[in-house]
Amino acid sequence: MAALLELRNIETYYGPVMAIKGISLEVRKGQIVSLLGANGAGKTTVLKTISGAMDPQKGSVILEGHQIQSRDPDIVARMGVAHVPEGREVFPFLSVAENLQVGAFSRKDSKIKDDLDLVYDYFPALKEKQKLQAGYLSGGQQQMLAIGRALMLKPSIMLLDEPSLGLSPLLVAEIAEIIQRLNGEQGVTVLLVEQNAKMALDIGDYGYVMELGRIVMEDTTARLKAATDIQEFYLGMKDQGVRGRRRWKQRKTWR
Repeated sequence: MAALLELRNIETYYGPVMAIKGISLEVRKGQIVSLLGANGAGKTTVLKTISGAMDPQKGSVILEGHQIQSRDPDIVARMGVAHVPEGREVFPFLSVAENLQVGAFSRKDSKIKDDLDLVYDYFPALKEKQKLQAGYLSGGQQQMLAIGRALMLKPSIMLLDEPSLGLSPLLVAEIAEIIQRLNGEQGVTVLLVEQNAKMALDIGDYGYVMELGRIVMEDTTARLKAATDIQEFYLGMKDQGVRGRRRWKQRKTWR
């Protein structure tokens, strides 16, 4: 099966600093692909490069066979890429319903109302507060609103940047379940950026690990979860051994 989204040898800079160092990855239709890494690894820059918020200096971003790199973000959105940024970034002075309507800005079809009802089915709290200004929602509700707004675009792929950030464990589990349901029930393809490696590996099909702007590991999420490096450096599973030796002194096996 051909990739729905493919990055080929992407290099992206912040001024003179190379943030993305020639990475390649792909997302197949119907997958949840998780992109892991510590702060500063370049994960958010990858999503911004895909959605058009940043232009790569080299390489190609290919969506359904068409190169989309360096296009304006609104054009990329019209092509079916919905970007849910880190920090949610809802419109605080607009109501919940108005925020959701913004998500459908580029659509001209007759099924917008049906999709609004679908969003409310997945997020009943938003329906209850549809007339409330978004700035008054809790952090978890704002994250739900940001995901719902992206759904209103009827995207071919959704880019989720740290959806668990700042949420309680209970809300993290709820968001993870919703992402899985949207993928399984609505066929939404997802590229998920997360520091919460357990969540990302639990719900993902395939995963990539980034460090300092490079992809250092990739595999199915089941195999990544079983990898010693991932267990130790991302899942916090430290085997002290019979003499209690400190495994944190060990180096990662990748370079």
